[in-house]
Amino acid sequence: MTDTPGSEHPRGPSENYGRRVVPRGPAPVRLRILAGLFDVAIIALPLVIGWYIVQSLQDDNGGGEADRAVFGGTAIAIAIGLLIWNLGFRDGTVGRTSGKGWVGLITRDAQTKQPIGVRRALLRPINRSGIDVVRESTARDEGFAELERDNSVSATRRRRLIGLAVLTVLLVLVMLASIAVGARPLTFAEIFHAIFNSDGSQTDIIVRTLRAPRTILGLVVGIALGIVGALIQGHTRNPLADAGLLGLNAGAAFLVVMSIYLFGFTAPSQYMWFAFAGSFIASVVVFGLSSIGNGGSSPLSLALAGAAVAFFLQAMTNAVIILDQASLDAYRFWVVGSVSGRGFDVLWQVLPFLVVGLVIALASTPGLNVLSLGDDVAKALGTNIVFSRTLGIVAITLLTGAATAACGPIAFIGLVVPHVARAITGPDYRWLVPYAGLLGAIMLITADIIGRVVVRPGELQVGIILAIFGAPFFIALVRRRKLASL
Repeated sequence: MTDTPGSEHPRGPSENYGRRVVPRGPAPVRLRILAGLFDVAIIALPLVIGWYIVQSLQDDNGGGEADRAVFGGTAIAIAIGLLIWNLGFRDGTVGRTSGKGWVGLITRDAQTKQPIGVRRALLRPINRSGIDVVRESTARDEGFAELERDNSVSATRRRRLIGLAVLTVLLVLVMLASIAVGARPLTFAEIFHAIFNSDGSQTDIIVRTLRAPRTILGLVVGIALGIVGALIQGHTRNPLADAGLLGLNAGAAFLVVMSIYLFGFTAPSQYMWFAFAGSFIASVVVFGLSSIGNGGSSPLSLALAGAAVAFFLQAMTNAVIILDQASLDAYRFWVVGSVSGRGFDVLWQVLPFLVVGLVIALASTPGLNVLSLGDDVAKALGTNIVFSRTLGIVAITLLTGAATAACGPIAFIGLVVPHVARAITGPDYRWLVPYAGLLGAIMLITADIIGRVVVRPGELQVGIILAIFGAPFFIALVRRRKLASL
């Protein structure tokens, strides 16, 4: 209606005044270009980094064929994974890639106005028919809704099994990379010869006596530390808990220092039993102290007893290394944590304890699920809390003692890995514990590979690499409240 002079309807505010105007039609080209550039940058970043690493590993710089293939292949695999995740799953299920989310665009079916699905999103570069890209406000106003995740029991179990299979394949690839990469450049022919047709040459000795035991030790220790982290966080219901919180590392360190000070031991195979005994004694003391009183053992009492024991043992360790310079030198090397310099002799000694601890840990997961509901609820459901907690402590002691005895106290795996596993599996410890084990092994071996190449021809110990990369990663994790809460 138009107001004119003398009209019976006086001029007033428009009926649309104050209403949000929703744009219609396709999104502007400039926003599409911005989103596309952002998505290309995400995929190009690992390729650029991989290219620089491959260039730095030329023969003139001490690199080798296997080194370049491992790092170049890893960069390509990461780029392909990002491509499928961003342009396939995100664009197909929630309607926006990272770039489109940044500029506020939505991809939808032109007819149904709904998400196009993963398959159509992946085929979109060759078949764009029937697909719209509009502003997010336009899509929401016209009824767009993201595809809901299938949370049925069968679908969840299928996703978890697929995840385990993917992690297993990834672990095998990482182990092969660990054998291929090192201070001495090797070709694929030399690696194949050492594995399948060894005749005692120098390269065969390197692969069979140095890299193979190191890789297998990283595998079992990584599995142990990942599982221990999940068990400790579950029993203490503390998202920041690890072996250090229960005083297990401090117990191992104290007896290792005492063995160096009293008996002059310097090799890992000599003092590893003292490390194991230290972890065992510390766990018995912590569990005993936390069980004193009418209330019995609880997550809070466990954490308090562990902190008290850890502070006391750390003070005793400091007193010894201040008195003796030789103990200080040996302790400084041990406390960083490393898988280098350990042969099959160390592995065979700790393997039985790791296997028994792993079996007990897997058997205790149903009870841990009930304990995670709270002690009162667990009692009401008929759970023997003392037995369940004792079972968990035995598993933690065996795994932590054996892993620490073999490689020293390696931090961050037990702290970070359970959060990553929990984000994939949810709170069910029957799945969380195996996931944490596989992720721990992948993380430890990967960190060890990185440590071999960053300061060539020398090496950085795996404990240092994990601290450098693990600390910022963990900070990013704990800033997400859902991951930090148990």
